[in-house]
Amino acid sequence: MTTREEIARRRTFAIIAHPDAGKTTLTEKLLLFGGAIQTAGAVKSNKIRKSTTSDFMEIEKQRGISVSTSVMAFDYKNYKVNILDTPGHEDFAEDTYRTLSAVDSVIMVIDCVKGVEPQTRKLLEVCRMRNTPVIVFINKLDREGQNPFDLLDEIEKELKIKVRPMTWPIGIGKSFKGVYNLADHTLNLFQGDSKTTVEEILTIDDIHDNRIDKAVGVDFAEQLRVDTDLINGVYDPLNVQTYLDGGISPVFFGSAVNNFGIKELLDCFVDIAPEPRERDTDVGTIKPEDVAFSGFVFKIHANLDPKHRDRIAFLRICSGVFERNKYYFDVLDKKQLRFSNPTAFMAQQKSVIDEAYPGDVIGLYDAGNFKIGDTLTEGAAFQFKGIPSFSPELFRYVTNMDPMKTKQLQKGLEQLTDEGVAQLFTRKADGRRVIGTVGALQFEVIQHRLKSEYNASASFDALNLYKALWISCDDRNKLQQFMLDRSSYIALDKDERPVFLAESAWLLQMAKEKFPEIEFHEKSEF
Repeated sequence: MTTREEIARRRTFAIIAHPDAGKTTLTEKLLLFGGAIQTAGAVKSNKIRKSTTSDFMEIEKQRGISVSTSVMAFDYKNYKVNILDTPGHEDFAEDTYRTLSAVDSVIMVIDCVKGVEPQTRKLLEVCRMRNTPVIVFINKLDREGQNPFDLLDEIEKELKIKVRPMTWPIGIGKSFKGVYNLADHTLNLFQGDSKTTVEEILTIDDIHDNRIDKAVGVDFAEQLRVDTDLINGVYDPLNVQTYLDGGISPVFFGSAVNNFGIKELLDCFVDIAPEPRERDTDVGTIKPEDVAFSGFVFKIHANLDPKHRDRIAFLRICSGVFERNKYYFDVLDKKQLRFSNPTAFMAQQKSVIDEAYPGDVIGLYDAGNFKIGDTLTEGAAFQFKGIPSFSPELFRYVTNMDPMKTKQLQKGLEQLTDEGVAQLFTRKADGRRVIGTVGALQFEVIQHRLKSEYNASASFDALNLYKALWISCDDRNKLQQFMLDRSSYIALDKDERPVFLAESAWLLQMAKEKFPEIEFHEKSEF
């Protein structure tokens, strides 16, 4: 197969949702369809020892939530599908934002009972920044939820996107009978007694076929005909190019836990979702077809396997072909690096690969060379854009609880902040270390991982800060003057870049007024 053909069959996407909408369960069922796993993990019951394939960290198994992006790949209908299952919990939003920089499209899961939730809005805003194409899966149709038309109205109003139903539910909750595929006129009947639902599919010539009446009952059949007429009158037909431009979202209905409605979603996804797309760099656009290899690190994970203390950088390939044991140029460190064990992922399971193509996400064993946003090339010196760190919202002082384990704590903090779990600042005035996060749960995760993975104990002491903002100025002398004048509020991030720690909105405003030449940045990429 040629490189061009390999690129054309790649589909790399993220699954995003508000917590508990069924995102990780959907991931499992997609993997089942792709033959990548044989049994799905049980996410609903804490009594069952299994946990889902994509939730592999110990704290994820205990909590039943995803706190770290997982990467999984499988083949389906001659397509190579790369799934990035993201954390839904808002406290881990930054990991999700970075992951969205590494995908070409998104499947958004919405709970039919709860509808559009706050985290769903935030995630879609990030998708809209990049015009990322979105397919919507409305989940949990086997529960008593909202009217499907009301849900579609809410999605259009709250998320400001146009939608086009591709399947339509017949009944909901206890009266859920199945879904009708509006594109190929098939009726997919729901057998609700079994948790491993066996689908019965009827191919129907048209919506007036009386076999529908026999399958779901006269009343449900008539309602389906009324709904179908309304859908075709209200919603524009799906224009694939408009979808690819981020202008319209196809919508599917189903029940992920019952494995129902997933096949229709997957069939449409591989058919219309974009193949790997071009990417912006600081020297222009890189296309997947470009012969020279390039890629960027969007995630780093230490101790993927706690027994081996490994550290893996997740690399999204953007152009050319990655080859095992070939030397590549790390643009940030200006080093030539060679990788003898590049891996493909099935969550915690890894397999060594000899080559990989644009759209693929591979793991590179890392001895501490990489940082998030690093670019690898065949020699060209450029950086990919769009992988920033965001200004944290919560702050704590780090206090070492065991002086005998100072080195372990230092290493743990460095590696965890390299992963992007949190941001580490060092105050210039007293050298105290400050951890900044997006949400409170991250402190618990850091504390847990420091103890279990590095055998280090730390407490996090309260620190009342309003914002941490990166600062810059065209005039180096004025920047130095500002840092001297406001020395008690200045810290350095991990890359030695100056950061202003504002204790209040008023103090920040005063600094801006007194030093108009200084620029304050909420993102590290400026």
